[in-house]
Amino acid sequence: MRQSGYPHFLFNQPNEFEHCESVECLDPHHNNNVTKHGIECRSVTWALDYSYIAWSSGNCTVQLIPWNREQRKSCDEEDICHSKHVLDCKEAVWSMAFGSGRSQNSRTSRFKFDQNMILATGLQSGRIKIWNCRTGLFLMVLFDHKDTISSLHFAPDSSMSLLSASHDGTLKLWDLNDDGNMFQTLRPQNKRLHGCRWSPNTKYIASVGDFKSVVIWRTSDFKLLRKLQGHYNNVTSCDFSPDGALLATASYDTRVIIWDFETGEILRELGHMFPAPRPIYAGGANEHYIRHVAFSCDGTHLASVCDDGYTRVWNLQESEDPEKVAVNDNALCCSFSPDGTLLSVGNRQGVVEVLSSPRKIERLQHLARSTVRKHLPTIKIDHLHLPFRLKEYLKYKDI
Repeated sequence: MRQSGYPHFLFNQPNEFEHCESVECLDPHHNNNVTKHGIECRSVTWALDYSYIAWSSGNCTVQLIPWNREQRKSCDEEDICHSKHVLDCKEAVWSMAFGSGRSQNSRTSRFKFDQNMILATGLQSGRIKIWNCRTGLFLMVLFDHKDTISSLHFAPDSSMSLLSASHDGTLKLWDLNDDGNMFQTLRPQNKRLHGCRWSPNTKYIASVGDFKSVVIWRTSDFKLLRKLQGHYNNVTSCDFSPDGALLATASYDTRVIIWDFETGEILRELGHMFPAPRPIYAGGANEHYIRHVAFSCDGTHLASVCDDGYTRVWNLQESEDPEKVAVNDNALCCSFSPDGTLLSVGNRQGVVEVLSSPRKIERLQHLARSTVRKHLPTIKIDHLHLPFRLKEYLKYKDI
């Protein structure tokens, strides 16, 4: 890892942390000795049913590998439902997303997605290619963006609505049940966008980019809800908590911020450099750029990859330091498995390392809070006839 002269952690030294165990190293170049530019893994993702792991392995290709959940490893033997594929996208791949859902019988469409997992790949040219995971066949191409597709995310409600963010400064929404028709364009600030996410209930969309702020949109009318101000440098990644109450954003300013996005309140900051750079310096270059952030399915664990050579797994209910770390030089992206027990980290060499992730039986108190927050936004909690301390707990003021 890189030595910047600044402490990486608040209280402990790197050798004092428990390290994430390596489960498997997925290296498509191990027999080729490929070292040239253009092999970066800029995106890694898991299928929601745990059937596949996919990552951009450089050289314009995507590795689509079946995953054995019980044995916690990639599948060497192919079965009739899940086969290994190398997808040749013909140009650099910057983003990916798995999708699945039921086709709507009321619509006339060339493509039926019943029982089929698909993979969307975002390309450097601004095009989005859609693939059938079972067959590895190319299905369709979506084009309207003018620059690199930096982020993709399918709506969690199985509607087959795809959200895309681009360096051309726009968000676009596509209906794959309508042959990939593009039905909405959003323009946050005409600056480069680096990330986008649907909220779990699909009522909101978050986008992040070069404008230092986070933009939240309502999906009922696609109007701007609010801009979250708090970062001092470009914002690179975002993710909602599984209950939809929190939003995590990562930035080049060396911080991950946990927000109550409905009120705009900052609930917690996760530092990656100590002391943290002052705002006047945080907007410049440093060796602690945070490249990616991801929530685990339990809602209490969060992963971040940083240019200082460490992947951190945080427990939001515990100390200011990470719960576990892993040494990953040149890491660019990360993604939790659907059950939260594994964390995949992709690097500039096109390699993905699969790590064990901490997972505990959550307290009944937290599970009850998550259930409540799936249905009640912050503003409605304030109107409940409950003790003040319980309201504060429901609003995640304890993290």
